[in-house]
Amino acid sequence: MNVASLFIGLLTIVLVLNCLLLILLVLIQLPKKEAGLGMAFGGSAADALFGAGSGTVISRWTKYSTTSFLILSLVLAVMRNHQARAVGRNIASELERQARPAATAPAAPLTLTNPAATPALPALPGTDAPGPGAATPTPAPAPTPAPAQ
Repeated sequence: MNVASLFIGLLTIVLVLNCLLLILLVLIQLPKKEAGLGMAFGGSAADALFGAGSGTVISRWTKYSTTSFLILSLVLAVMRNHQARAVGRNIASELERQARPAATAPAAPLTLTNPAATPALPALPGTDAPGPGAATPTPAPAPTPAPAQ
């Protein structure tokens, strides 16, 4: 595990905690027109706890939390993208390194050491020419006449 991965994990934990804080702040905000979730979770209790001007304090905390959420999300996205590209480059260089010895090994040339030892192909039916790769037949020697007696 390297330092970048550790830092990404730490920022992810901070982002999750920030999300929970942001959810809480949105839920306890004073409602407009005395309705909404703020009233359901004790909007008047926030007035009693934080004072009459608590709506502005909670609104300010919500703005700070939202701004930090946006900044943390962007920083994490850039860092994860950078880390993924670095891992991709490492994988590509490793694959090239493994493929290089196989590409530099010389291939054995295919040569025939004794062409006469290869079997001749028969002539194709209906043609007078021998088939490809067939040895050209040499004419048979003329028979010698028998001696007269």
